[in-house]
Amino acid sequence: MQAAGADAGGGAGGVDNGRDGHDCHGGRGGPGFPGGAARPQHVPGPGGDAASKIPRPESRIHVFALCVPFPSDLEAEIAYGSLAPDAEPHRGAVEKQLTVSGSVVAVRWRAKDPRLLRISIITFLDQLSLVMQIMRRFGPPVSR
Repeated sequence: MQAAGADAGGGAGGVDNGRDGHDCHGGRGGPGFPGGAARPQHVPGPGGDAASKIPRPESRIHVFALCVPFPSDLEAEIAYGSLAPDAEPHRGAVEKQLTVSGSVVAVRWRAKDPRLLRISIITFLDQLSLVMQIMRRFGPPVSR
């Protein structure tokens, strides 16, 4: 699994500029950030330090991306079909996107509240773990 975290305005990750913040197809991340997120550059503003222009932590958009590789395209589709129907309990506060590309399921979260983001990620990982356990127990899928 690859994961990349980011939050706008500096801090622990990169600025959310509309990119996914990850590359599930083996791309390299920025310095210290696996999967594509890069730390923003420090650019002083006209009045001195750019830190005075950084939004408060409450107004930052926190982004987390996760790529989960599966042994086959069919297994990725099965996992996606099992995980996609679950609606986000904090709709509006947390946005979650699931996509499947080949044998990789990619998930991307965006939220203003880091606590709700963490809860959503933990819940998803629990569901993912259950799906993977079931797939392992029943063995590889049989083509129809």
